[in-house]
Amino acid sequence: MNRVDESRRKVKGSGAPDGNSDSLYAKTEKIYPREIRGRFQSLRALAVYALLGLFYVLPWVQWDGRQAVLFDLPERQFYVFGLIFWPQDFYLLSLLLIIAALSLFFFTALAGRLWCGYACPQTVWTEIFVWMEQWTEGNANKRRKMDQGPWTTEKVARKTAKQVLWIGFAFFTGFTFVAYFSPVLDLGARVAAFSLGPWETFWLFFYGFATYGNAGYLREQICLYMCPYARFQGAMFDPDTLIISYDEERGEPRGSRKRNIDHRAAGMGDCIACRMCVQVCPTGIDIREGLQYECIACAACIDACDQVMDQMKYPRGLIRYTSQNAVEGKGAKVLRPRVWIYGTLLVVLLSAFVALVAARSPIGLDAVPERNPIYREVGWDDIENVYTLRILNKDSRAHTYTVSVEGLEGIELDARPTQATVAPGRAGEVIARVRAPRESLASHSEEITFHVGRLDDPEVTRSTRTRFQGPRENRP
Repeated sequence: MNRVDESRRKVKGSGAPDGNSDSLYAKTEKIYPREIRGRFQSLRALAVYALLGLFYVLPWVQWDGRQAVLFDLPERQFYVFGLIFWPQDFYLLSLLLIIAALSLFFFTALAGRLWCGYACPQTVWTEIFVWMEQWTEGNANKRRKMDQGPWTTEKVARKTAKQVLWIGFAFFTGFTFVAYFSPVLDLGARVAAFSLGPWETFWLFFYGFATYGNAGYLREQICLYMCPYARFQGAMFDPDTLIISYDEERGEPRGSRKRNIDHRAAGMGDCIACRMCVQVCPTGIDIREGLQYECIACAACIDACDQVMDQMKYPRGLIRYTSQNAVEGKGAKVLRPRVWIYGTLLVVLLSAFVALVAARSPIGLDAVPERNPIYREVGWDDIENVYTLRILNKDSRAHTYTVSVEGLEGIELDARPTQATVAPGRAGEVIARVRAPRESLASHSEEITFHVGRLDDPEVTRSTRTRFQGPRENRP
């Protein structure tokens, strides 16, 4: 493993009986990343606003008189704007998870850890908690001095203000999470009345506490020690993958200097050893030591270094997004076989997902035959089977449905009710008595097909096949 910033790995105290300063478990010092502005930090801030905006706003959006996005587990109904999904549609969720995994492979092969730096929930919520810490306690230097100094009235007030913001935001985060599974307006009323159910209470506080602990205290420790992606990302990198890299050939030998000297004539590189790239890094690494698994590709070091280069009137790009081959002067190949393969598979799967969603029938139909008895002999020479038809209305409006059957010569249907009106997102049942002449049965079990159609739109139909049972010995 490459060397990282020594201050982050400094060991305090001695855990060895011989007085050696090294211990089995090194205590990690708190990192105080310095605030920096720049083009990449603006993109990260935009990602934070967009992603958290979607998370916190969506439960409050109404659609046709109901919550636009709601996963109603007790009713087994999942609303996504105008679409209603049922457990039978879970194959779409499986496909969506495959698409998400393939997207991770594609973007990692293309540009490294973009997910970690810009869209990972740990990164996004940590940014919010760091912003609140800056608002209440000041910049990195002030926070460091405050933590190292004695407790004063100002310190207590600032720490208390931070905790109030953190706890309030974490509670609202837990509330929003639960609101995706319980209607938000009803949930808010029950929170105000302290009448939440046990599971809602558990998940509200569990998700809120997880946000508070992970984003407020653990922060980079999640990325360094708990996130599996940091461990296997190297398997998806190749020499043409875009990574954040320090141009060693241009920057070395590094060293401080006055702004107006000719550093090239003095045998020095462009790096002035200001350590700004280390000071702004949220995981505390030194990017000049090469690619490290701790790097989350947030690009803070690029923005910091570019500002220093501007002040020194040196060209930008001493630290930049590049590839190993480009740094070594071998040229970069962005569109290479693995990128084409990942991209093609991603497009195919996305197209299939969209096509499957668009082709979903707004009607669900199940035919359950009565088993006791399996069949009845009625009239002079007829056989009757009874079925329970379960009609699912997957639309967002109520509809009236009609039922028909086919598959045997002379088949007749007696449906009760003859027309079934089903509320949106609900299921209705029809008792279907199907009668057929004995002579129409070539064997004791024949296939028949039920058809269900909308009364207001006969083109919208759904069919299901089942078996029509008769006696094992039939006259030809």
